[in-house]
Amino acid sequence: MNTEFFADLIHLIFKAPLDLVGHTSFILTALSFYVRDMIFLRSLAIVSCIVGIVYNFFNFEPPLWLVIFWLSVFICINGYRIIGIILERRSISFNEEEMELHETVFQNFTSLEFMKLMRISEWRSVESGHQFAEQGKVIDGLNLLFNGEVIITRDDKELGHGRDGSMIGEMSFIQGGAATATVLSTRACRYVHWPKENLTSLLNRNPSMDIAMKHVFSLDLTRKLAGPEPITDS
Repeated sequence: MNTEFFADLIHLIFKAPLDLVGHTSFILTALSFYVRDMIFLRSLAIVSCIVGIVYNFFNFEPPLWLVIFWLSVFICINGYRIIGIILERRSISFNEEEMELHETVFQNFTSLEFMKLMRISEWRSVESGHQFAEQGKVIDGLNLLFNGEVIITRDDKELGHGRDGSMIGEMSFIQGGAATATVLSTRACRYVHWPKENLTSLLNRNPSMDIAMKHVFSLDLTRKLAGPEPITDS
């Protein structure tokens, strides 16, 4: 009985060859919701609309012109946005240090998102003994160690070391409040600094960037916990 039921169901769903075209259109639309890259997403949406036009033109008599009209409008909108994104990306250029960061720490950011992130950042260089954070005091932003080394202490006890690619102050940025540890450079360091208010505002305006940044925080914490020395964030 179950076999007959599923056979009847399949026959009902695909009762006409062109129904496969209709299902393909919706499948492509569904797939586009899983894509982060905007050009790929909008390209899938355009293909979905084209398939939908074919279905609504050949599967009905007369064709569903209202549906075809709006699918055509959606094609134009997505095509226009694709051109805009391509032109935006062509205008984006990164220096050597930024490219290294994008390919390693921020590889889940699109080029445009990473440009926005770096636009509000400051590159800084400090000598040995620089204090990035002091236990019990508020940190003014988020720092990413590009090269160098820092030592993390709490209550005068050493907790670990941070090296290239380590975040400094991410827990304070996420949770708010004062630093839970003191962070000092043990040698000359070059790092990226994001003012807290500017970064918070940027992530609030761009939900996809907020998700991507939380992923960066998660990977950083995992790497610290998996390291040979335990490291506690400031």
